Amino acid sequence: MKYEKPHLSVQAQVERLQKRGLQGDPAVMAERLAVVNYYRLSGYWHPFRQGDDHEFLPGTTFETIWRRYTFDRQLRLLTLDAIERFEVAIRTQLAYHHSKEHGPFGYASDPTSRPKLKGEEFVTFYSSLLNELDRSKETFIKHFKKKYRDDHDVPPIWQAVEVMTFGSIVTLYRHTTHRVKQAIASEFGVPDAIMDSWLLSLNTVRNICAHHSRFWNKEMGNKPKIPHYSDWQKPVEIRNERSFGILSICKYCLDRIAPQSSWHHKFRKLLADYPDIPIADMGFPENWNQSPIWK
Repeated sequence: MKYEKPHLSVQAQVERLQKRGLQGDPAVMAERLAVVNYYRLSGYWHPFRQGDDHEFLPGTTFETIWRRYTFDRQLRLLTLDAIERFEVAIRTQLAYHHSKEHGPFGYASDPTSRPKLKGEEFVTFYSSLLNELDRSKETFIKHFKKKYRDDHDVPPIWQAVEVMTFGSIVTLYRHTTHRVKQAIASEFGVPDAIMDSWLLSLNTVRNICAHHSRFWNKEMGNKPKIPHYSDWQKPVEIRNERSFGILSICKYCLDRIAPQSSWHHKFRKLLADYPDIPIADMGFPENWNQSPIWK
């Protein structure tokens, strides 16, 4: 099928929305549509549409949609803040425990240190690492290349983890030895299988947030495993389908690695600033405040 939708001026976009029943100041709508793509905002007004003719539900305002967009933007920034701290901690723990068990260069030179990372998977991982090293402008990488390149193609793992993509960090963790995985997961008080799934999910969410995609009510693709411990199940069951599960994992991990953090206060303030946001669409149960994870 040939795509035949034409280019629309900002003014034409405003007129189309108004024709479909969206209420609001046309000047404000035009100002905001000039800096936030019509198509991007459509993900936020989709719940307010009815039928196949794209008409808006009666009483729908542009301001309501804009508030959902700005809430989601601030939520993404807050989520990225939590994931950054988690990511730095994981990089640190991976370097520490992997080098303790397999030496500084075992991650690259010793196949027994990564028993599940073989063949093409290892080639892909190694090629990605070499590309990151080639692009790196870090002084410590330049120093290593200048002094040790004749004997080593890659730096020790405690340097390598600082230039690896988070995706490569996740790959190395998932394919390393059970002993190393257990040691890292125990730092967070969960089994390694749980940590495995958290890394996959948080990497996905990190990419969603970093690319400014809608997050607040998105159904998760890589769903994290939720521990069966009572804190995660009673009196509140924390589910994994939507953002509440991810945010609960962020809160739990920050309590372990940065108990002095004010992240949860900032999160609660965000909810208080946007009381009109239907947090049930984020997977929040009515009694979420009673969860030991959030107390």
